[in-house]
Amino acid sequence: MTADEHPLTVAFDADDTLWHNEDLFLDVHIEYEELLSPWAEAATVDDRLHEVQMTNLPRFGYGVKSFTLSMIEAAVRISGGEVDADRITTIIGYGKRLLDRPVELIDGVEEVLDALGHHRLMVITKGDVHDQLAKVAASGLAERFWRVAVVADKDAAVYGELLERHGIDPTRFVMVGNSLRSDVLPVLELGGSAVHVPYPITWRHENEHDGHDIEVPTLEALRDLPQLLRGWDGDGKLAPGMAGPAGIGGRYGAHPA
Repeated sequence: MTADEHPLTVAFDADDTLWHNEDLFLDVHIEYEELLSPWAEAATVDDRLHEVQMTNLPRFGYGVKSFTLSMIEAAVRISGGEVDADRITTIIGYGKRLLDRPVELIDGVEEVLDALGHHRLMVITKGDVHDQLAKVAASGLAERFWRVAVVADKDAAVYGELLERHGIDPTRFVMVGNSLRSDVLPVLELGGSAVHVPYPITWRHENEHDGHDIEVPTLEALRDLPQLLRGWDGDGKLAPGMAGPAGIGGRYGAHPA
């Protein structure tokens, strides 16, 4: 297919961009804090769990299975080894609940993808390959995407390798997602464009970045994306008023990272 038929390659994050995810993680966090309340206050439990997760990321990567292992390890540390088998079983149950959750699409996702069908559409998500591909299959959206990529992490090197592998010009690439750390900043570094669609809940790790002064085009809802991208139709240049790769705020809102 020619560039005229597909003016852009538009890639979407999956969790909390195409479907809900972090809300259930928050529910589990709250239950986990209560489960370990005999040994520590909620804020301390959250801090210790976060520390264990960050230590384990290079070993276990992202995803529910990694999170569950980290919850178990943190529980042992927080309790000084006193955590009992019933509580460990409960923690394993948290992980199963997260994995078994039905895919619940963000409002308007199908309409947005259909409206952008003349572009070349991708999913770029990080996490456990089996889990993420199962979500894509269960979502009913798979046929709308040209490519689905599940990666270990999302940094400029990973995006650069993906774009090179698929022959994508960074200046004609737009990444859409809820995370400034994972979906916006690395793509801007490569000279591509990114659109931030915030989700009401953001994992603590995704807010740890150095892009606090940058401004990016931000949408209140994914439904607004087709209108934002209409400026790309035709010659593939940014329309007046739209924020560009350098992070200049446009009429759709400038979001301080």
